Amino acid sequence: MVRVGLHNSHEQIHPSALLAATQLAEQRGFDAAMCSDHWAPWSATQGHSGFAWTWLGAAMATTRLPFGVVNAPGQRYHPAIIAQAAATLSAMFPGRFWVALGSGENMNEHITGDGWPAKHVRDARLVECVAIIRALLDGEEVTHDGLVKVDRAQLWTLPDVKPLLIGPAVSAETAARHARWADGLVTVNQAPETLRALVDAYRDAGGRGEISLQVHVSYNPDADEAFRLAREQWAGNAVGPPVAWDLDTPEAFDAIAPKVSEDTIRQSVIVETDPARLADRVAALAEIGFDAVYLHQVATDAVPSDEKHPDAAPTVTPPASSLEAFVDVAAEHLLPVLKQVRA
Repeated sequence: MVRVGLHNSHEQIHPSALLAATQLAEQRGFDAAMCSDHWAPWSATQGHSGFAWTWLGAAMATTRLPFGVVNAPGQRYHPAIIAQAAATLSAMFPGRFWVALGSGENMNEHITGDGWPAKHVRDARLVECVAIIRALLDGEEVTHDGLVKVDRAQLWTLPDVKPLLIGPAVSAETAARHARWADGLVTVNQAPETLRALVDAYRDAGGRGEISLQVHVSYNPDADEAFRLAREQWAGNAVGPPVAWDLDTPEAFDAIAPKVSEDTIRQSVIVETDPARLADRVAALAEIGFDAVYLHQVATDAVPSDEKHPDAAPTVTPPASSLEAFVDVAAEHLLPVLKQVRA
């Protein structure tokens, strides 16, 4: 049976609204949750980028769901810090945490002032980071001198259940490489033939563990509004790699967004007005061979009222958001269908 999770997009939504939506998702029958880890949003229109690790502590303390985060060690984050953060969450919430380790995007990493390495260098750096993180989680003292440097690092609080280190991939080639080290794989919705090739490449290379799919959807009962929000919120990112790896600011993504075709957006985001049809479309992707599906509602306008109205009194608990409305729709129409799918 496929597990169904909620993806929390820190780039799009205030962290308080994400927390409320995730708590509602647990109440409505979702099985899990995951989140992004960004310094900046994909677009100035999105307008948010809360710190994922702070939010994860709050979310895991106030729900019983398992959580994951997509992270890029090696530049903005030293791998020893990621090992410590993952170890602490896993010590506090045993068996409920995984971290997907990728090579990152320039938009998030350029803030260190270091140059943005070529892809083959970033890939090599990631392999070093994974080895460092694993050794630290094993309780070893680590000294390393390579693309990253570590001097006599050792974790003093170790979890009884180690966090899973997951490989994020959008191509079959990357999936096969990750099979050498990953405890599982996570990807995003693409053409079915691309997803099949990716799943097969990971398994054929000896990849172990579960394979998860994050599905970008833009659900709205009004067809024009569903597509408008998909374009507004996700057009820049819809171009995918290598462009999405290399642009350095939200404004750079906004500059290319008007040039992105409707077909490209619809290939990246499932734009849908009918919840039953949406359930069938997501189920068809899950049947390719995924153990978990994480729903990402791109069509969101969740902004706390004090941000919409700067003169209003600050509020900790934001008003009900479009993400919460989507959670209700998904609980009624998508979860019953998706939970019948067998990977």
